[in-house]
Order: sequence, then C-alpha cells, then structure tokens
Amino acid sequence: MKKAIVLSLSGQKASEIELPDVFEYRVDKELIKKAFLAEQSAKFQLKYTDPLAGKRKSSTLSKTRRTYKTVYGHGLTRTPKKVTWHVGTQFVYIGATAPNAVGGREAHPPQQNKTLEKKINKKEKIAAIKSAISASANADIVKSFHQIKNFELPLIVEDKINDITKTKELYKVLSSLGLDAETERAKRKNIRAGKGKMRGRKYKRKLGMTIITTEPTKLRKSAANLNINVVDIKNLNIEDVSHAGKPGRLIVWSQGAVSSLKL
Repeated sequence: MKKAIVLSLSGQKASEIELPDVFEYRVDKELIKKAFLAEQSAKFQLKYTDPLAGKRKSSTLSKTRRTYKTVYGHGLTRTPKKVTWHVGTQFVYIGATAPNAVGGREAHPPQQNKTLEKKINKKEKIAAIKSAISASANADIVKSFHQIKNFELPLIVEDKINDITKTKELYKVLSSLGLDAETERAKRKNIRAGKGKMRGRKYKRKLGMTIITTEPTKLRKSAANLNINVVDIKNLNIEDVSHAGKPGRLIVWSQGAVSSLKL
C-alpha cells in the first residue's frame, strides 16, 4: 500500500501512515456531478398552493329564467361568479373560481405531487465519494480550484489539530502547512451585485477547503470565520469532498480520519 507523510502542527514530518486504496480510485467527473445534484435536490422544499385555494367561496348561480340569483337575460357569461353585494333582487357578481376571471384562482399552480428529488443508487453514491477523494490527492486537479504550493497530497496532520479552539491558532497551523494563500483566498468576501444584498445574502465567498477529522466539535468553532468546512469522518458526503460537484476539493485529513476511512 502507498504511504503518506503525517505532518505536525508546525509543518514538520511527524510520522508515516499507509493510505487506503480509496486514494487510488478512478476519477469519474460525471459520477461526481450526478451524486452532487442528487444530494442537492434532496434539500429542495416543495412549493405549491392549497388544493382548495380559490374554491372555498360559493359561486353557483342559476342559469334558468325567473329564478332567484339567475344570470339569465342579464347579458352575463356563464363564468362561475360569487355575489359581492345585493339590494333586493339586484345582485353584483364577480368571477371567483374561474381562472379566466379577474380575482379568480390560478390556472395551473405548482402541484404537490411534483417530483423534485433525483435518485441515485447507494453503490453509485459510494463510488462518487471514492472518486472525489481520489481526485483530492491529485495536485494537478486541486490546483485548478485552490492556491496550493508544491507539496504532497493528501495533506495529513496529526490528531492534535482537534484540540484547536481559537481561530488565530488554526490560521497559524494552516500557514505552517503552506496554506496561508488558500486561507486568505477563502476568507475574502465580496459584495454581491443585485437585489440579493437586500435578501440576507449580501456577501459572496469562494468555496474553501475541507478539514476531515474524527472529533470536529472544537475545531468547527475555530474554523467558522475562515470559511473552512470541518466534517466528521462518519458523516462524509459528496458535498464535503467535491468542489461543488467537480473533482478537486482541497482536503486536510487528520491522522485518525485516514485510519478510520472505510468505503
């Protein structure tokens, strides 16, 4: 099996570790994209109208002559109408349930039985994650999205990284690993153009790196302001190891995460 270097928090060689076979898996771009879209579609929220919208008001009127509430002889269409007001036997009607009338219901509203979620087989999903992990160990692919120096991938750090609780400590560790330029790239914020500034998404950020570990609780708090995704190895999915559906996400592994990686 192929071996990789385990770095200390200061960026020096601490030990070596045997890499699982998943790091030599074939890279399949189409499969990664398929799994990513399937995972994204599972988060969609259905938007549809109430099936009874526009139908709760009575709009039945008589079509025969000389009956109460008749439209016969009044020069009115047969469009269903409801009574807004009346004086004696005189009535004023408006369109209620007809889509072609002013104030009527929507003609073809979104349906609640529409299928938005895309399915993917379990074996395909696992194969996509393997493919994305393998691509993260290829420096040529990772350089197309991230600013990295000439060092060996995958980047594995000792488990002491799990005890970092402050952002400045994590920034110092990443700088010692040669990821200072990448950290600055992901931390930078740009103001969005358009109306999105008024809708709770004023700033845009580039997609940052992922840190995969076995104990993410403390580390997740310190990485929040750096736009770094910290993931538990038990909850690994295609979004964490791919660059928005494309192979080449920069991943920093803890030593324990690599040892417990079983796919």
